[in-house]
Amino acid sequence: MTWRPRRGRIVAYSSAALIVAGAVVMAIFIASPFQLPDRLAIVAFGCAVAFVLHLLGRVRVEADEEGITLVNAVRTHRYSWPEVIEVTLLVGDPWPRIDLSDGRTIGAMGIQGSEKARARQATAELEALIRERGEARDD
Repeated sequence: MTWRPRRGRIVAYSSAALIVAGAVVMAIFIASPFQLPDRLAIVAFGCAVAFVLHLLGRVRVEADEEGITLVNAVRTHRYSWPEVIEVTLLVGDPWPRIDLSDGRTIGAMGIQGSEKARARQATAELEALIRERGEARDD
C-alpha cells in the first residue's frame, strides 16, 4: 500500500511548473542590460525552487511484506515490521508520528494531517498493518 498527500502534491508540482515557466518567460523578456549569464541564472534559480518543491511533493509512506518505507522531504527511511511499534496522529499534528522499537520517533510526511478524513483513514490502515505484522501484535 502507498499513501500520498493529495493537496500537497498538487500544490507542490503546479507551483513548481508555474515558477519554472515564469522564470523562463522572465529570462526571455527581461530588460536588455541583463546578459545571457543573468538570464541563465534566473532560470537556474527557478529550477532550484522547483527542485525543493519536488522534494515536498514526493513524500509518501509505502508498506509491503517486509516493512514500511517513509519517503520524507530530504531522507528516505526503511523499517522492518518488528522495528515499528505504533503510529499516532493527534488532532492538529501536521503528520503522524511512528514510534520505533529503539525509542526513536519519526514523522510520516506522506500522510498529511491537513487532509483530515484521508489522514485518519490512512493512519488507521497503517495501524492495522502494524498490529498485523509487527511485534506489537494483539494475540
